[in-house]
Amino acid sequence: MSKWFAVLIACLFVASSVAADDRAKLLGVWRLAAYELEFQDTGERVPTFGKKPFGYLIITPEGRMMAYLEAENRTAPKTPEEQAAAFRTTLAYTGTYHVEGDRFVTKVDGSWNVAWVGTEQVRIFKFQGDDQIHVVSQWQRSATRDNRMARGFVVWERQK
Repeated sequence: MSKWFAVLIACLFVASSVAADDRAKLLGVWRLAAYELEFQDTGERVPTFGKKPFGYLIITPEGRMMAYLEAENRTAPKTPEEQAAAFRTTLAYTGTYHVEGDRFVTKVDGSWNVAWVGTEQVRIFKFQGDDQIHVVSQWQRSATRDNRMARGFVVWERQK
């Protein structure tokens, strides 16, 4: 019995060390390289903010994250229709976070989409080398695309 207990403790220690390593690797400033939405009803994947979106992800050791994404070629809105278009071409939120294995969980306390405030936004992440993170969001109603069920695929590149 004690042999199995020792194996269990060793496995938990290794899993905890991997999570701590991944959390440490996440820290820093990341620049947006790509952003696509996949729609659940059709399986279609589109570069929602264009081929060259702009944005940053900042993750601090104190447990705070901030993400800002915007479409390429945005212009300052002058009419109510242009204001609505500006809303549909940006995404931003902030909150405290924790890491659970390959899941990055943010408790949102501020967002461009007020419906996210107070929610937990879960992202699955995978490192590509030391300088890139591939992130997939959970399925949810798209605030920017006719309320369709969608999930995001985001690529971030580490800034030096």
